[in-house]
Amino acid sequence: MTDPKENPRHKSSMLLDGPSRAPARAMLHAIGFSEEDLKKPLVGVAHCWTETMPCNFNHRELAERVKEGVRAAGGTPMEFNTVSVSDGVSMGTQAMKASLISREMVADSVELMGHGCLFDAVVMIVGCDKTIPGGAMALLRLNLPSVLLYGGSILPGQHRGVDVTIQDVFEAVGRHSAKKMDDQELGAITRSACPGARACGGQYTANTMALAMEFFGLSLMGSGTVPAVGADKRDVAVEAGKRVMQVLREGLTPGELINRKSFENAIATVAATGGSTNGVLHFLALARELGVPLDIDDFSKISKRTPILTDLKPGGRFVAVDFHRAGGSRVLAQRMLEANLLDGSARTVSGRTLAEEAALAVEAPGQEVIAPRGKHFKSTGGLVILKGSLAPEGSVVKMAGHERSKHRGPARVFDSEEAAFQAVQEKRIRPGDVVVIRYEGPRGGPGMREMLGVTAAIVGQGLGEDVALITDGRFSGATRGLMIGHVAPEAAVGGPIAAVRDGDIINIDTDADRLELELPPAEIEARLGQWQPPPPRFKVGVFAKYAAVVASASDGAVTTRRS
Repeated sequence: MTDPKENPRHKSSMLLDGPSRAPARAMLHAIGFSEEDLKKPLVGVAHCWTETMPCNFNHRELAERVKEGVRAAGGTPMEFNTVSVSDGVSMGTQAMKASLISREMVADSVELMGHGCLFDAVVMIVGCDKTIPGGAMALLRLNLPSVLLYGGSILPGQHRGVDVTIQDVFEAVGRHSAKKMDDQELGAITRSACPGARACGGQYTANTMALAMEFFGLSLMGSGTVPAVGADKRDVAVEAGKRVMQVLREGLTPGELINRKSFENAIATVAATGGSTNGVLHFLALARELGVPLDIDDFSKISKRTPILTDLKPGGRFVAVDFHRAGGSRVLAQRMLEANLLDGSARTVSGRTLAEEAALAVEAPGQEVIAPRGKHFKSTGGLVILKGSLAPEGSVVKMAGHERSKHRGPARVFDSEEAAFQAVQEKRIRPGDVVVIRYEGPRGGPGMREMLGVTAAIVGQGLGEDVALITDGRFSGATRGLMIGHVAPEAAVGGPIAAVRDGDIINIDTDADRLELELPPAEIEARLGQWQPPPPRFKVGVFAKYAAVVASASDGAVTTRRS
């Protein structure tokens, strides 16, 4: 095996060259590849197209443009696709259990194809909450010259002259159940919120991770914020195809690009944009792939020194398309570098450093999405890690808007998301309550479902400022309010959350980074001593395999470990 700088066909030559490889060439001739095609570097063009969600619906179109760029730069592209599960469509149902598990399936399947096809380089097209980290995990494992390309954000919908997103639909369900909205109004906002395919428009998980991937170094700076519709996105895809060929000739791999400062830059970007708490889970997982030391407490340290510099939904006013029009990731990078919040020497797949990318920024006059120089929307970043007697390994809350920092109240305990949602719909949750949803963690779910249906219903009923929620499951990037997820250890392994009973007092103090169950330690220990693990929800198949091997949320809910 040779270095890609010495031989761009460092992998594919083993598959295709010489008399003994004639059968392999014959099979590829059968599907249209010429002799000349097979003498060029093979570039895998992976994507997540499916007809079951809007987020990845443009991937086949983008793949054609990527292939155009690869061919123009002297390579032979080979397209393939992997799985994807829509969080938005599956939210609130048993189908949501498949979401986080699909991250592992994306990573495993792309890794498998990379090894099985001996690609020389890879372009990974991603588009939704789990395909972005899953695709990135695969690229780190393969360590081939590669580029990660985000399919882009949806345009906002319009309802009564106001921009709306899928977040507004979920919150409308809560207003509807509280008799604050009729069927006709709910139907109208449902029809208008998503005016076309592509990923959800706010700084939810997809846009959070897409932007962070640019600062991480795997995606071309400015490529992710380009809206999914229009010629500009097609041009970005062609450029990704051309760039991967140059990266191949330079022999630049993710292992050479990505290091500890890459992670710190990416985490700071999540914090500075009020991004999704899922960023914690996914960057922990990515760090495990490379063996980079990263702990859940690192997120809190970085967030505390990083102000919120964008006014983006769900805590703010604007959507991803507005961010792009304001100047996008380069303007944000410029602001962050000026405030000494980034390491500008970090390299990116463009061949330029972050500082060099920021120098290319073009800011729209009068824009209000990104804070002016020397200003911010909130003095500390959006991610807060809470620990205490209820979460010894940690938990995560997003404080991106103007959420209250403290809450103390009686627990209302539910052993599934469905039971909690029913209680909200039936107006059995009262101001002051702390809703506890457990047995929804990585192992207990299995799959660590998101709770947007419940949290949005609480907000929609007008209880967002009066109720807190904690869970060993996850939250959507569209969640807002005092909602604490990733509680670890989870209930299914006997974490303290399994000991909570109705009426127990829970104390949340985000200023002090504490999440406490106000019981004597001996009482918690005694309750857990009587606790019995529930029977597994799945005995065979992919869910059973996942539950058997998955790590704690505080370790990224990974299914592989470095020895």
